[in-house]
Amino acid sequence: MTSRNEFSSRRRFLGQLTLGAATAVTAVGYSDERPSSNTTSRQIKCAGYEYDRCRAIIDAKVGIEGADVSFHDEDIYSVNALAFGKTPKYEVTELGLIPYITKFINDGFRGYTLIPVFISRIFRHRNVFVHADAGIRTPQDLRGKRVGTPGYGMSANTWIRGFLQDEYGVKPGDMQWIETIKSSDGGKLNSGFGKYFLPKDFPLKKGPEGVDESEMLIAGDVDALITAITPKAFLDGNPKIKPLFPDVRATEQAYFKKTGMFPIMHVVGIRSDAVKADPGLPEAVFKMYSRAKDAAYSDLETTTSLRVTLPWLTQEFKATRTLMGENFWPYGIESNRKELEHVMRYCHEQYLVKERIGFEKLFHPSTLQLTEANG
Repeated sequence: MTSRNEFSSRRRFLGQLTLGAATAVTAVGYSDERPSSNTTSRQIKCAGYEYDRCRAIIDAKVGIEGADVSFHDEDIYSVNALAFGKTPKYEVTELGLIPYITKFINDGFRGYTLIPVFISRIFRHRNVFVHADAGIRTPQDLRGKRVGTPGYGMSANTWIRGFLQDEYGVKPGDMQWIETIKSSDGGKLNSGFGKYFLPKDFPLKKGPEGVDESEMLIAGDVDALITAITPKAFLDGNPKIKPLFPDVRATEQAYFKKTGMFPIMHVVGIRSDAVKADPGLPEAVFKMYSRAKDAAYSDLETTTSLRVTLPWLTQEFKATRTLMGENFWPYGIESNRKELEHVMRYCHEQYLVKERIGFEKLFHPSTLQLTEANG
């Protein structure tokens, strides 16, 4: 996909990150001057969704010293396909965490190494839908039901199965899974990346050709949906589909209060040959994304004018910090250890990987001790 934004990244920013237990690292200042024609800068292409927490990178307000950083708007289907395929286009890219885990363990993939920048995360109770006539009132009612999904191994589905088992005692094998190869959001599903290691009697089968998960539910071919997307039937207001959890906000907040976990969906990876050429790149990229997130926090916090098109934005921001902490979207290993340990367990328990390993092996060693000053 062609880049929407390509900017020079030599603007000035200041900040602090802590390295290890107590060592302070001051972010490098960037010159506003453009390099002369005799100056050669490294080209670093970043890819992913254009989140607010990436906006300062997109707008070249933060960057990497001695490099021209460009940001390319790509969806998760595209970045996964490029990274795991034969054309690793980007030096820095957003990646699905669980697809990366499965490729790393099952196939020995080492084309990219991760840094602890958890660029996409979302509570997933909102992604369980049921047919209004299926008699499903509680999570326990899912036992024995037919559950449609546009991808058993999706990150969202893995987290949902995890909390269904941990919080409600409903195991993955308690449901009859029907996996579609078409998604009602029109997304181009990745194929060929996932290898399931399911027992022979595990209740999973393929859905009908050319029929998406939303169509299956409305037709009564499944009783429930577990999916990363919002099904088309729900968006259309079809009365036959409803969320399993009526008050999703209260349910998800209660989950956070109990577990302290904010589920991780996507992470940032750096191409391994780029790291080999510049061993300092993982730390520099970590700093860049951290500074960009701080800029997003500032936009949410300001009361002078609303930077985001929501009338009670500042109140929501304050309420979120009250519940989840000052830096409620943390980067770094220690601030996310619980989520990472759980996701590795989920991948193994749900038959997505052939063996269980420590999550630390996924990340570049130079980033294991990095933390944020406000973390």
